[in-house]
Parts: sequence; structure tokens; C-alpha cells
Amino acid sequence: MLVREFMTKEVTSLQETDTLLDATMIFVRSTLRHLPVLRDRILVGVITERDVKQYAPSILSGISPDEYNRLMETTPISRVMTRDPLTVRPDQSIFEAAKILSARRIGCLPVVEDSELKGIITTTDMLRLLIRLLEIQEAAAGAGPAAS
Repeated sequence: MLVREFMTKEVTSLQETDTLLDATMIFVRSTLRHLPVLRDRILVGVITERDVKQYAPSILSGISPDEYNRLMETTPISRVMTRDPLTVRPDQSIFEAAKILSARRIGCLPVVEDSELKGIITTTDMLRLLIRLLEIQEAAAGAGPAAS
């Protein structure tokens, strides 16, 4: 089984010049938790919902709403993102990708070929695969004794 069979191919991404506000708006309006960051079409980083929350000042910190908005609108995500993230290739085994996600305790691996983003594989994708495999196993176990 290969990464290309299970990766998410329609990937929402940002450019490195986009702002924290841009990332925040995507996270608020979707169920996404990881966004690849590109320079044109080349992967240069990943920003997570957690990165944005950690960087954004707390409204309880005493910062004025205007200052908060200014910070979110002017801070490029390149200041907050993880640079040069771990990646996998579409032709790598899904087992290798799962081992990397588990060992490194990360939530996603951008899928890259020739430095260009082709997709993303996440822990959610891995859970979908696990469910599929367990369904197959359960169906095979149920069919086995009944067929005898």
C-alpha cells in the first residue's frame, strides 16, 4: 500500500507571504488542522492550528482589539510556520508514513514529489485506513465460519 492511495489530494495551502489572519480564517471555517505553506508551488513549511493559537496574543493579555487585529493582519505565517517539514513521497509505503507520524508525534506529512506538493497524509487519513482494514478483517472473520 502506497501513500498516494490514501493521501488527501485536494490540499488547502497558503503562500509564505500570507498572514496569521489568513491562516486563522481557514482554520475557523474548516475542520483542517494543518496547512502546507508554499513559495509558488514549492513546499517551504507547515502551519498548524496550534501554531496560530500559540503565537496569537490572548485577548485577556490587555492588548487592544486594534493592536490584536494589526498583529494578525501583518504577521506573515513564515514567522510562525515549521520550516522544512518532514515529508513523504507518493510512492513510499503507507507503513513508512505511519511509522514517521507515530515516532515523531506529528499530525501530518506533506506529500512531495520533485519539491512540489502533491498531497498530504494526516493521522485522520491513517484512522480511515485503520477502519477500512478492520472492516475487511471483520468481514473476513464473519464470512469464514459461516462458509464452512
